[in-house]
Amino acid sequence: MDALARPIIPPAPYVHPRDLSTPRLVVATLTNTLGNWSKDAFDIPYGRRRALGVDSILVNDPAGIRQVMQTGMSHYARPLAAVRPVRPLAGKGVLLAEGTQWRGQRRMLAPAFTPGSVESLLPHFHAAADSLAARLTGQTRANLADAFHQAALEAVLRSLFSLSAGPEQVALAAMVRDYVATAGRPTLFDGFARAESDFAFIGGARRRFQKRWFAAVDRLVAARRAEPPGAGHDDLLDRLLAVRDADTGAPLSDAEVRDQCATMLFAGFETTSRLLFWAAYLLSLDPAEQARLRAEVRAFPPERLATLEDLHHWPRLKQVLLEALRLYPPVPIIMRQVVEPVVLCGESLGKGCLVWISPWVMHRHTAYWDNPTAFMPDRFAGKAQPWISEPAYLPFGAGPRICIGASFALAEASIMLATVLNRFEFSLESARPVMPVGGVTTAPDHEPWFRVEAI
Repeated sequence: MDALARPIIPPAPYVHPRDLSTPRLVVATLTNTLGNWSKDAFDIPYGRRRALGVDSILVNDPAGIRQVMQTGMSHYARPLAAVRPVRPLAGKGVLLAEGTQWRGQRRMLAPAFTPGSVESLLPHFHAAADSLAARLTGQTRANLADAFHQAALEAVLRSLFSLSAGPEQVALAAMVRDYVATAGRPTLFDGFARAESDFAFIGGARRRFQKRWFAAVDRLVAARRAEPPGAGHDDLLDRLLAVRDADTGAPLSDAEVRDQCATMLFAGFETTSRLLFWAAYLLSLDPAEQARLRAEVRAFPPERLATLEDLHHWPRLKQVLLEALRLYPPVPIIMRQVVEPVVLCGESLGKGCLVWISPWVMHRHTAYWDNPTAFMPDRFAGKAQPWISEPAYLPFGAGPRICIGASFALAEASIMLATVLNRFEFSLESARPVMPVGGVTTAPDHEPWFRVEAI
């Protein structure tokens, strides 16, 4: 039966036979940004259209993407529609900073994400993974989406603040998950806004969230500052507090530390927990692949992993994570807006034109992938860093703004998934398909229950 069922084609939103009319496009986009694409989008190098008075272009050509994200990035800016939903989460941190401000922040944060720095955080990942396994022990069924959410947050709280699990962790996880699913979803008003303060009457939920979120992060930073000198933890917060401006020697202000911590918290656990969920979902659809991974992990158990080099003992596990990132990219759409007239893909674009780069579309494009909708981890065999070497693979973005925490996320996810595989078998309790929904991240349309059996 297993041979007959291959390759596994996981459920995905309907692909329309032709471009949607403007009214249907608006409705589809507000419902699920992954469900508004036509078949042509997955075949063409680029496509241009005008809707609601806005000129836009979808770019699938790797050379065009490189122009937007790297060689000609000064000609493009992140549009407000992409900024407004994320601002309450990230403040003025590196995720949303622009120009010289972004370059300065990126330079200051880079030492915290070197291989050596990430390797020093592996004990935090192990501790969070062990907590996850302890929570699952004794259960016969589990909401793995929630379990991974809690575990990924614990990993980043330990890495950032040296904090173990506790009541505040549960509250923070619930706060972010609720925001991403509700007030954090892009709206039509975001598309029409010309300033972050526009349509303030519909931003109340976002402002209330930001107030609670920033207050929670401020409490964590204040607790560290209140500790006596010399009580170093060798975590990411210690490194942030030690940062000094290259020109003035000044440390980061309280607001700057808070914004970077808020960015790391959100980016460090929301996207990783989604990766873990989608990987577990795929492995539940493919029990044979799950068994192969378990054999690989049991040959080199997680407790033996002490260095980043040790991750090479789990090549198949890495391939599954990379394939999960392909099928369910953490950020499904990257938007840029032309700030001065340019030529892109042979098209003359005027100021204000919206440029759409969709990892969701690129990762399922017929020109770049064999059997693009299928779950086929082997496609990444022998590829060390495909997010750099493969121009059509964009799970972490592209160009100078590529995700600074990619190695952090993959190391954390590897240890988490390996720990679960080493101790449990899991399968879906229901045959109901889980559909991906595009928003701030690629999330499931519902959180299914999994059967969990201890080994």
